[in-house]
Amino acid sequence: MKHHRLLLYALLLILLTGVCACEDEESFSVSPSSRLFFSVDTVKLDTVFSNVPTAMKSFWVYNLTGDGIRCSNVRLERGNQTGFRVNVDGIYLGQKAGYQTNEIEIRKGDSIRVFVELTSPMNQQQEPKKLEDNLVFTLENGAQQKVCLNAYTWDATLLNNVHIDRDSIIGSERPIVIYGGITVDSLCTLTIAAGTTLYFHNNAGIDVYGQLICNGTDEQNVVLRGDRIDRMFDYLPYDNVSGQWQGIHLYESSYNNKLLYTDIHSTYHGIVADSSDVEQLKLDMLCSTIHNCQGYGMYSENCQMKLRNCQLTNTLGNCLRVEGGRVEVNSCTLAQFYPFDSMRRAALAISSLKHNLIGFSCFNTLITGYADDEFMGYHGDEEKTFNFLFDHCVIRTPKVETDDSVYFKNIIFEDISDTITTGIRHFSNIDTHNLRYDFRLDSISCAIGKADATTVMPADRNGIIRKETPDIGAYEYKPETINP
Repeated sequence: MKHHRLLLYALLLILLTGVCACEDEESFSVSPSSRLFFSVDTVKLDTVFSNVPTAMKSFWVYNLTGDGIRCSNVRLERGNQTGFRVNVDGIYLGQKAGYQTNEIEIRKGDSIRVFVELTSPMNQQQEPKKLEDNLVFTLENGAQQKVCLNAYTWDATLLNNVHIDRDSIIGSERPIVIYGGITVDSLCTLTIAAGTTLYFHNNAGIDVYGQLICNGTDEQNVVLRGDRIDRMFDYLPYDNVSGQWQGIHLYESSYNNKLLYTDIHSTYHGIVADSSDVEQLKLDMLCSTIHNCQGYGMYSENCQMKLRNCQLTNTLGNCLRVEGGRVEVNSCTLAQFYPFDSMRRAALAISSLKHNLIGFSCFNTLITGYADDEFMGYHGDEEKTFNFLFDHCVIRTPKVETDDSVYFKNIIFEDISDTITTGIRHFSNIDTHNLRYDFRLDSISCAIGKADATTVMPADRNGIIRKETPDIGAYEYKPETINP
């Protein structure tokens, strides 16, 4: 009898367990009103290069109803025609699956995540072309819901490990994307034509053993930048983020390099110039920009250099670092407002710690930034030459007692206690929130009308003819050119 009772209890336990399991099992709704909710209605992948994989984006799908929802089908509307790649809750909508799945269910109050990438086909057009597809969710109740996937795709020329072993010209209206970098052999010249933009992958730069000539004009600059043309955040394009590529390295054997109307930005080091014969000109840089560098803007070691009408701005290292040699700076803007690290160095540093500073001359140049002192000088032992001259400049540094000394003539030393006319207030539009910087002069800048008309460059960085009473810095103030 006892055994019969135990058997009866076991049967009752099994029955109760089954009932509880049935009660716990979630019901799935086929109500015509059931719908999913999406964190976005459109996934935008910005502008991308054709045949180049994009970064991944994602969105969430929520079930906010009181019952579970099954998707009888989730599919890419255009299949494999657009190059979008989608993973839905761990299920890849690939070729084997016919770019769809029937295995998606979302329990009440739950959510799933969807990942999207794109490798677009060539669009055979000169300009970017809009590419679209839809991710279609078909519910068990027959309802269809869509999330739009879109991007602008841009056909580009892709180059890998470019080796210049003879005189060559690079020029194209189509973007050129560089992987692995460009190497210019000694005794060879690489010329980059006006209007050309080179997009460098993050491990790529230009190594110059011979000669580099960038032949930009005021209307058609040469642009050297990173290859990320999408956004890190909605407000921040990757093009505004430093460290996107490796920059330019001028080796010991490299001389007579020329950068004319060239825009170098968002790199690691802008330009590094190795020690060489100071009796030969290593670099002549005219009407050019180096901006937003994760290292130095320009690092010159024991070289002969000329910088005229140039903007060197926003670098973690110095905007310009001169270690010995012979360097001439005229009508330039050196401004240090690097936004990504508070440990940024001064806008300008000159030194004779390693080599004789035979001569550093700086005319009609604006040197400023966030710090109270944006000019650093490092004199080595007394046997080392340390010659420099500043003439008709604005410098954010503690005031030297005698303006007309051997080293400082006709200098405006920024009053660091004056918050109206110093630092960031020199410039027309500095948007630190969105990291947009316009280094043309504002009307309140003390640099206006203070350059030496006999030594200043006749036209500014943008080709604007200077006034009879010209302005200090790379840009001539013109009210009609200032952005509202």
